[in-house]
Order: sequence, then C-alpha cells, then structure tokens
Amino acid sequence: MKPPAFQYHAPKSLPEALDTLNRVGHDGKVLAGGQSLIPILNMRLAAPGHLVDINGLSELAYVRTDAGGVRVGALARHAEVEADTAVHTAQPLLRQGLRLVAHPVIRNRGTTVGSLAHADPSGEMTAVLSLTGGSVELAREGSTRTVGAQDFFVGPLESCVEPGEMAVSAYFPRLPERTGTEFVEAARRHGDYAMCGVAAAVTLDEDLRIVRARAAYLSVSPVPLLLDLTEAVSGGTPDTAHWGAAGDLAAQQMEPEPDIHATAEYRCHLARVLTARAVRTAAVRAAELSSMPAAINDEISDEISDDEQERGER
Repeated sequence: MKPPAFQYHAPKSLPEALDTLNRVGHDGKVLAGGQSLIPILNMRLAAPGHLVDINGLSELAYVRTDAGGVRVGALARHAEVEADTAVHTAQPLLRQGLRLVAHPVIRNRGTTVGSLAHADPSGEMTAVLSLTGGSVELAREGSTRTVGAQDFFVGPLESCVEPGEMAVSAYFPRLPERTGTEFVEAARRHGDYAMCGVAAAVTLDEDLRIVRARAAYLSVSPVPLLLDLTEAVSGGTPDTAHWGAAGDLAAQQMEPEPDIHATAEYRCHLARVLTARAVRTAAVRAAELSSMPAAINDEISDEISDDEQERGER
C-alpha cells in the first residue's frame, strides 16, 4: 500500500522545522522514527499534506541522565535508551518497558518521544511517563512549554500537541528512595500490542514495609490509566503483603472496552493477575535496593557522573 500524496520537508535546524510546522499548521506531521506514522499513512488512516522529516536535527538525538532523572531528545532511538546503563540505573522502568516494545528492528529506528507523541493507549512509553510523573517539552516558533503526563494524553492516538508545535524531549523523573519497579504484559504473540500491560512502582520505608504502591496500565482505557493501590498492601512486606488484593483493587477501578482480541472481562482478569505479579516483583526489588551496600550505591553514582562527563566531551 502507498501513502496519499504529501509535500516533503527536510529542515536542517530546529528553528527551520518549527517555522515549517508553523506555516503548514493542521496539515503537517512530524516524521522521526516513522514506525507508527508510515503504516498509518500507508493504510490511509492519515493524510497530511506536509511531512516534516526531523532526522537531520542531530541536536535532538540525545539521552541525558542527571540527579533528577532522565531526559530523552526527540531523535533518541528506543534501542539507545534501552541500552544506556546510566538511564537504567536512574529510571529502570524505561528499560523494563522498552524491552517489550515490538521487536529489536523496530526499536532500532523508533523514537521514545515519537511514541509518546503518537499517544497510543497500548504503547508502553505512555504508561512509563504516567507512572513516573514525567513530562513532555513542546516547542513552537518563539516559545516552549512543558506538559505533565496527566495532561499530555487526551484520547486514543491524541495528545495535547497543537498545530505548529513539536515534541522535542521527554523527562522521566527518578522515583523515591527504596522504590522498586516492574513492567509486565500479556500479548498473543511476542512483539504484538499487549491485551493488557502493567507498570508498577512500590516504595518501602526503612523497616521494609510498603508505604506506597501504584500502577499504570495500557490497553485498558482510552488514555494511560494510573491507579494508587497503596490501601490494598500498605504496611505489608514483600513476603507478607496480600498481592491478590492489589490485583482485585485494580480490576475494580477499570472499565476496558471489548474488541476482537479480548473481552472486557478477560482484560480485567489479565489486569488482576498481572498487577499482583508486577507489584510483588517491584516490592522485592525495592527490598533488594534497600539492602544494597553503600559502596555499591556510590559506585552507581560515580558511573552516572562518568557517563555525563563522557557525553559532555562528545
């Protein structure tokens, strides 16, 4: 299949790209990795009059880790983010989610920010941004704005990016100390869109008792669904908490739509089972982090600092 006719633009700088987007307005689409956009064009589900290819904007091809979290530029490929050791140390959910995105050949080309801008409620990165309380930086000619995850996704395949704007980066904050994470999903075949996916984060106190448990879901609602499950497991430990209660609480708070892949009831069942599995694993990881010797923590911090210095030199 072939896409409908469009005018192709290949800007050489960010100001040139923003100028082009400003001129074409509603009729423009940004091309980065293209792993979602090109199939949609070929299936004639979208017909923009102008395609703005930003692959020449090398200034947006970065992944940066600092004391607060991870910032990913608009041209950073999934595979680059997934493989970055400093990123994994600062925000493990990114690698845990990215390893489930399609197949390696897709991750080699697809971009993390592009996945967010695509706003597919079945996309793993939408859940990661929601659970971490992350944000997306949007730029237009003469101005920028930052939008939090809770406001960025407004509907299926619909974000708050306005005509003339471009998503130029995404920020994923670090989670609190003694917080463990996990990302699990169920799909008919490896690499397919998940029928249900769960990203979980569990925080422990100094006595290794649960003080907070949250989960973000994909493929069960029009936008990423973020739930607080603390009341089901609060005060428990990784060995004693009633993980099934967390799954029950999650299933009670969602109303998934049926489709050709799964009934609503089956999606609720998957959410119940996957939630229990994800929060338990997250709690175990939090306990492991809490027992990690201080020397190892210092080594990790040094590793991140060295990585930042190396990137600065390049």
